[in-house]
Amino acid sequence: MQWNELYTSKNEPSESQIKEYSNTPLWDDLDTHMRQTYNIKPKLAFSNCAMDKGMWKGWNVKYKKSGKALCTLYPKQGHLLALVPVGEREMTEAELLAPLCTEYTQDLFKRSAAGRTSTSLAFEIENDDVLQDMKKFIALRVAKH
Repeated sequence: MQWNELYTSKNEPSESQIKEYSNTPLWDDLDTHMRQTYNIKPKLAFSNCAMDKGMWKGWNVKYKKSGKALCTLYPKQGHLLALVPVGEREMTEAELLAPLCTEYTQDLFKRSAAGRTSTSLAFEIENDDVLQDMKKFIALRVAKH
């Protein structure tokens, strides 16, 4: 069953249910990193967005620092989908960082940032290498705010 079918707008999941559904140690790694590195706790939010065949619809987990979004997680079975904004102020550093990342992240950045001054990177976090790349892009965002 899909995440947005399990947890409707009237049925908010707990952190343990998110962890159980995503069924990946990468969830714990990212959550611990965000809490310890940036001293922030996740906030749950419900999105009715129907873009991309409902991919973004349902409960998501937002990490914000000083009112700025660092990343938004969309639980998936066996992995996470994470949206990381790259603003105009971070773009130069992001362009320098991307070639140092995995091929997956390089391709994602090229597809997402081509010809733009700001974008959001939609990371499919299925392994630790991609998670480490994502953390580096988050760090750029924090450094600029």
